[in-house]
Amino acid sequence: MSLAGLFNNRWPGVALFDLDGTLVDSAPDLAAAVDQMLEHLGRTPAGLDKVRNWVGNGSAVLVRRALAGRIDWEPAEAKDDALFNDAMAIFYHCYGQHNGRHARVFDGVEECLEHLKGLGCRLAIVTNKPDQFVAPLLEQTGLDKWFELAVGGDTLPVKKPDPAPLLHAMEKLGGTPGTTVMVGDSAADVNAALAASIPCVAVRYGYNFGGSVDSLGADAVVDSLAELL
Repeated sequence: MSLAGLFNNRWPGVALFDLDGTLVDSAPDLAAAVDQMLEHLGRTPAGLDKVRNWVGNGSAVLVRRALAGRIDWEPAEAKDDALFNDAMAIFYHCYGQHNGRHARVFDGVEECLEHLKGLGCRLAIVTNKPDQFVAPLLEQTGLDKWFELAVGGDTLPVKKPDPAPLLHAMEKLGGTPGTTVMVGDSAADVNAALAASIPCVAVRYGYNFGGSVDSLGADAVVDSLAELL
């Protein structure tokens, strides 16, 4: 299904994109940083497969999951604030060294962005990744040229699945719910779009905490962003 099909055969005026798992496979960099952090704390590395399923809710949740060793950690378990604060500081330092080093742009992404830009669509990143890591990753992967706005995980007081980051980006770029689309790979993206009353596309190749995106309620589900053209 082309994006124009979501808007009565007109192309969207604003397109919001998640970053990790949607545009870029950054899991290898994140896994390297998580494992380095765990080893520094005297713990067993988690490995790429586990970390890939933990990505999507921001760095703090990623670190909590890494410390617990599983995705479904409970807030009641998060009692050792000193350990968590140390782990966060170590993770940020390690990820700063790895960010973009092994990341790659998914097939179909450049084709989609170039097509939308050529139609005059205004493009923004809306991610839960901490602000300080967003621009370097976009630059490292050469995607920075397409986007005029990036909303990171600490740009606002809340993150996806709260709709506020999407609404903020939409308003900044002059969009409306009837002219804006959200493209992401996880429940956080789809739920944020649903809450913002914005049409949403989900990609199957991303992370989504190890689950399928087909039943999340997105308006379209694709295997490549090139399918949207």
